[in-house]
Amino acid sequence: MQNVNIWSEEFGAATDEPILLIMGSMSQGVLWPDEFVGRLTAGGRRVIRYDHRDTGMSDTVDFETTPYTWEDIKDDVYRVMDRHGLDSAHLVGHSAGGLLGQLIAVERPERVRTLTVISSSPLGGGEGEVLVRALTGQPQPEGSLPEPTPEFVSFFRRLMAAPPPVDRRAQIDAMIAEQRVLHGTGLPFDEDAARRLQERVYDRARDLSKAANHRMAAAAKPDFEPVGVLHQVKAPTLVIEGSHEPVKPGHGAIIAEQIPGARLRIVQGMGHTLPPEVHEELADAILAHTAG
Repeated sequence: MQNVNIWSEEFGAATDEPILLIMGSMSQGVLWPDEFVGRLTAGGRRVIRYDHRDTGMSDTVDFETTPYTWEDIKDDVYRVMDRHGLDSAHLVGHSAGGLLGQLIAVERPERVRTLTVISSSPLGGGEGEVLVRALTGQPQPEGSLPEPTPEFVSFFRRLMAAPPPVDRRAQIDAMIAEQRVLHGTGLPFDEDAARRLQERVYDRARDLSKAANHRMAAAAKPDFEPVGVLHQVKAPTLVIEGSHEPVKPGHGAIIAEQIPGARLRIVQGMGHTLPPEVHEELADAILAHTAG
């Protein structure tokens, strides 16, 4: 296990039921909105969020001299739990954080009280290959996961071809443009709020460019996700997907089909982000799911 310092913070009473929030690839813990976290704590939960390695205020790594894989990122979840004195917790994962939650529920079921998976893909479903084929215009084999929306594919093709931003404002503008696409088309996009959030993300990062190490970590161990294991998940599972999900549309139903007893909830208007309009519904669903 690598010696990497992970930034985390917790809210609520130490005696309340613990929820560990796991954000997606290349994403800081503050992308779990403060208002949403506040609703969980007001509902009687002890809430912990953290920055993945190479994001936010956690340590950054020289990947060439100290490479790592998503196994290490997954082990960071255990380290955060241990640091906060948690033998087990309710895991709530967004996007790639949902994949981490699924794997931990299979690997260490005793550490997962309940599992909530938001805007994610099924473990071992080949999401990365689907995305690559979509971006490169290759046909999807029969039985593949549903591919991203045309709007998402078009945006990221342009992004890959564009020169990197040259200064803070250009970088933040690019981050807002990405957030707009991830937000989807179901709800109005608040550009002022998006700018405040991305300014916060930019300013608290030790080195914003290091988040790209997550891509290299994924390539370093492509078999990170075991196939055909979701039937082993014992934790009560809630799967949440937005009706306007642009990145992984329809993936939630596949997760719910593969995990015994899992429940699927579709949040109207939501895309791949967590805007204020959905905070109440998300928090209420998670509070009910974690009531135990």
